[in-house]
Amino acid sequence: MAEYAAGDSDRRPWGRWTVLEAGANHAVKRIEVIPGGKLSLQRHRFRAEQWVVVAGTALVTLDQAQFELAPGGTVHIAIGQVHRVENRGTDDVVFIEVQTGPKLDENDIERLEDVYGRA
Repeated sequence: MAEYAAGDSDRRPWGRWTVLEAGANHAVKRIEVIPGGKLSLQRHRFRAEQWVVVAGTALVTLDQAQFELAPGGTVHIAIGQVHRVENRGTDDVVFIEVQTGPKLDENDIERLEDVYGRA
C-alpha cells in the first residue's frame, strides 16, 4: 500500500482501521478491536505512534511490559519498540492512533507474532 490518505480503511481479523487525516509526516487512524481481537506483536522501522483509548479497555504490550488502558488513557510507542493491543473485554476497544515519521504505510509492519498466521 502507498502512503495513507484520508478515508483509507481496511478490515482485519481483529477489527478495522480508518485513516481520519494524513499529511507529509503524520497520519491519524481510528482503530476498532473486536472482543477477543488481538493485533500482531509488531514493531516499525520508520514511525512512532501515540495511542489514545476512547472506548473499551485495551490490554497493551510495550516491550516486556503489559498494562491496561481505559478511555482517556494514552501510550507513546517509539520507533522500533515492540507493541501490541488486544481486547479481552466484551465491548469493542476503540483508539485513535497518531503516527509520525518519514514513511507511513502498511508495509512498515514487522510482525513478530500473530494469532492469525500473518507473521
